[in-house]
Amino acid sequence: MRPGLGQADAGEGMLLEAQMIHVADTDTSSESGPSRDRRSSAEVRRRHGVSETPDDGATDAALALQWSRVRARLQDEIGEVEYRNWLRQAVLHGLDGDEITVMMPTRFLRDWVNKEYGALLTSFWQAENPVVRRVDIRTRPAGAANPAPDLAEPLPGGAGAGKTATAARPDDRADGAPPLDPRFTFDTFVVGKPNEFAYACARRVADGPAPGFNPLFLYGGVGLGKTHLMHAIAWELSQRADEVTVAYMSAEKFMHRFVSALRRQSTIEFKNELRSVDVLMVDDLQFLIGKDGTQEEFFHTFNALVDSGKQIIVSADKSPSDLSGIEDRLRTRLGCGMVADVHATTYELRLAILEAKASRAGVPVPGRVMEFLAQKITANVRELEGALNRLIAHAHLFDRPVTLEAANEVLHDLLRAYDRKITIEEIQKQVSEHYNIRISEMSSVRRARNIARPRQVAMYLAKQLTTRSLPEIGRKFGNRDHTTVMHAVAKVTELMAADADFAEDVDLLKRILTV
Repeated sequence: MRPGLGQADAGEGMLLEAQMIHVADTDTSSESGPSRDRRSSAEVRRRHGVSETPDDGATDAALALQWSRVRARLQDEIGEVEYRNWLRQAVLHGLDGDEITVMMPTRFLRDWVNKEYGALLTSFWQAENPVVRRVDIRTRPAGAANPAPDLAEPLPGGAGAGKTATAARPDDRADGAPPLDPRFTFDTFVVGKPNEFAYACARRVADGPAPGFNPLFLYGGVGLGKTHLMHAIAWELSQRADEVTVAYMSAEKFMHRFVSALRRQSTIEFKNELRSVDVLMVDDLQFLIGKDGTQEEFFHTFNALVDSGKQIIVSADKSPSDLSGIEDRLRTRLGCGMVADVHATTYELRLAILEAKASRAGVPVPGRVMEFLAQKITANVRELEGALNRLIAHAHLFDRPVTLEAANEVLHDLLRAYDRKITIEEIQKQVSEHYNIRISEMSSVRRARNIARPRQVAMYLAKQLTTRSLPEIGRKFGNRDHTTVMHAVAKVTELMAADADFAEDVDLLKRILTV
């Protein structure tokens, strides 16, 4: 289906799909009507997360449609994160009299969903089907097949979003997964200095034809937001432009499709399919390094589309000029449009990302916990969000608040990867950033309280966290005497005993430096 051909809502999309299945069965099978109906219903159940063993044959296409709308309302009501964490694996088993049965894969999930969402499920089902009086949540029998991914899961915006995830072509759903991630939209992308230029370029391309932006080449390290921007462009185009055909795929998928076409001797069909799109998006182009045959095909496809005025968007881990192993002619073509770097995140951007994610999850996360994570987990956004997800899941599972202690307990393996030998220079830098002073003040002679107090804290932490002697520490702080260091340690110890907020500040710094 071309992007933009969405139905009135996701449920109607599934109804249309169910009808198409039934018509196909009618046209191609000589079976009797009831047999065809059973086969059609079974297909609908498989595709939309409905059990293959319905009670009394009641879970037909209409019931699958109702289940889809219930799920859409649940996601809209509780938020995407909670829905994915707890309810995405729910499977409709069937309707028996006035009772709907929903299956969960584990006993724990069954109990949790029953406790937290049972009333919502019942309410939404009763709104969809007046026959329903209660919802029974059970554990799926061992060995039962997992449901197929829900190919008509609502787009961001909940039940009324109005379109299904059909923006991409060639259809990556043949791999068993939707081609686009509904979490990756412009609305959920947190903009900061490291990514603002790439974001602006992506928005410009998503707005329509953009001279000088073809191709758009996004590059940067792992987990910094390139794929998020690619998906966001595809979603935007699919929702706004009815006649635009978007093909989104990874470079690996491009290669596999090309090799498959060679084996089937159907390269003409492959070329025609790709070259008929309006927008071609290829993620992780570095996968084509050293694959000369695939590079050549991509080069010709690239030229054919650009020459026809079609848009190309590509991402990679390096700029075109640094992609050694990619043919010179292809690198030149990739660099002839707009090249945008997605830089490594700053502390401020990491903190903003955590705040946005916690807000969307609807979970209260103390500011100090987010500051701690933003300081410690610096490699990429993917790890940062994963850490917060683990904390939130832990809080849900054990009904505990999110605290610094919980962060240390739950994330000990991840935080251990960031362990390193602590230096006085690192302590000075961390304390300076925390108190918003210049690092040069650590060695200055200024004695104003807003300078002297952070300096004393840094000396205290140097004594606590390093093996340096007092004279060595003093030398790192402007050649101060060891007695000055002793005084600083004593003063900070005294203040920590008298002032809980100050003690918490120092404790946070210590955790950041040592975990």
